[in-house]
Parts: sequence; structure tokens; C-alpha cells
Amino acid sequence: MTKPLEHQNRGISARLLDQPYLMLILAPMFWGGNVVAAKMVVGEMDPFLLLASRCVGATLFILPFAWRFLHDDMPVLRRNWLLLMAYGAVGYAIFNGFLYIGLTTTTAVNSSIEQGSLPMLILAANFIIFRVRATLLQIIGVLIAITGVALTATHGDLSRILTLDVNVGDGFIILACLTYTSYTLALRFRPKVHIMSFMAVAFAGAAITALVMLQVFGSGLSAFATIPQASPKVWAVMAYVMVFPSMFSQVFYARGVELVGANRAAPSHNLIPVFGTLGSVIILGERLEVYHYIAAAIIIGGIAMAEWAARRMRA
Repeated sequence: MTKPLEHQNRGISARLLDQPYLMLILAPMFWGGNVVAAKMVVGEMDPFLLLASRCVGATLFILPFAWRFLHDDMPVLRRNWLLLMAYGAVGYAIFNGFLYIGLTTTTAVNSSIEQGSLPMLILAANFIIFRVRATLLQIIGVLIAITGVALTATHGDLSRILTLDVNVGDGFIILACLTYTSYTLALRFRPKVHIMSFMAVAFAGAAITALVMLQVFGSGLSAFATIPQASPKVWAVMAYVMVFPSMFSQVFYARGVELVGANRAAPSHNLIPVFGTLGSVIILGERLEVYHYIAAAIIIGGIAMAEWAARRMRA
């Protein structure tokens, strides 16, 4: 009775991994859901405890799937383990740490829209640090998109920048975006190992970093003792962030890049704020203000301009 079901399940998995655009939709959907999930437990769970639970759980979850790849890549891993763990510390632990802290004092809608700046921040950083060629239109597009982020962070009043009157939570979200930008730029130095090996070692680095952050900045490692008494909502959020944005999104995006190339896959990141905003409105009941629409239109316009300029440059 079970063999046909197992065969069918393998067939479904194989078909899914051969659908690049479906995976490139699911990956940002799960990443966008990370914001919504974290916001759901604000006030009920220490953000550092959520972070540590996510990183430790994701590490334990991925190890059985990554074991054979770790064995094959061991010579490279031995030489580069510290660098690989640093990727996890910065790209997973510190990024999500800033994100979860920010969500305690800002809305999930704001966070989602502000994360829409990531493609533009990465483009700008590549131009400034690595002198990657950029056209004038691309630079203008970056500046336009960043204006949209500033409009969101100041809740529609750009004059607040002059007095540094920016919501603390929005400031942490922007720090998270800058952290992920540095992580993305550093990926060009990533050792050539299988994606599962990379994720397993990086997650281990994230887990260690998150535990240190919980002990130093949060409620301490003893807070894990409170998890068994947590509500079903907290358990559901922990399970979601451990598995979907941590593992499935990474695997789906990596597989999508493998099938269609990085240039065609990169725009899928623009779906993260779309799914995050939709989830914030539908699940959390947050309201969209006028400045949200204006900021989103500005960011989308900047991204569209930069993408159009990039296509012209490649043509």
C-alpha cells in the first residue's frame, strides 16, 4: 500500500524541482512569510529566542539531508570552515536578528516594503565596492528606490530625516537590509561546495551566533526552558521559520538559479515585499496607509528603471 505513495511523492518532488519559475515564486513567498510569522509572536516571545530556535532548529533539520554532501566536500570544508560559518553568522543570524528586533516596534508592512530596497542596495554596493559597471539610469533608479525606503521609514514625512526622527524599528530593518547586502557581496568569495554543504556549515555558524546573541542581548539560554509551555501559535511560528524560509527558500532559489541563470532569477527577490505586505494585511490585519502606496510605487519605479537600463547594457 505504501510503495505507490512513496513513488508518487518522489515524482512530485522531482517535478517541483524541474519547475524553475514555480520555485522562484515559492522562495520569496516563504521569505516574505518570515516577516509575518515573526510579527505574530511579538510580545509573546523574545525575538532573540525566536532567532536562536530558528537557527538551531534549521541546523538540526538540514543535517540529515546534507550529510553525504558534507562527506564529499570535507577537504574544502576543512580549509574554509571559518569563512562558511561567517556567512551564516552575518547572512542568517545577524540579518534576522535585526529583522526580528525591528518588528517589535514597526509594522510588518513597513518591514516588507523596506526589504524591497535589497536589489538596489546590492547593485549600489557592487558599483561602489567592486566597481561593477553601472549606467546613469541604474544609479538614478537606485536613488529613486532608496527614496521610497526613506519615505517608508519616516512614515511619509521625509523632513524627519533632517532631525534623525526615524522609527527605531524601521532603523533596525534598514540595518538588516545593509547586513544582507554585505552577505550577498561576500558570496562571490564562497568556496565551491555543494549548496547543501554550504547551508549546513553556514547554519551551524548562524546557530552559534544566535545562541551568543540570546545570552548577551536576550533573556539568556535558560529561556529555552519556557518553550514547552509556549502557545500553539508560537510553536507553529517556530516550525515555519525553521523550515520554510530557512531551508526550502534557499534550496528552491538555488535550484531556480541553476535552471534559468542568476540574471533571470534575481528579479524574483522583488516578490518578497509583495508577499510580505499581502500577508501583513490578510493575516495580521495591518492597514495600508497612503505613504505605503506612494513608497511602493517609488521603489518599483526605481527597480524597473534600473532593470531596464541593465537589459539595455546587456543587449
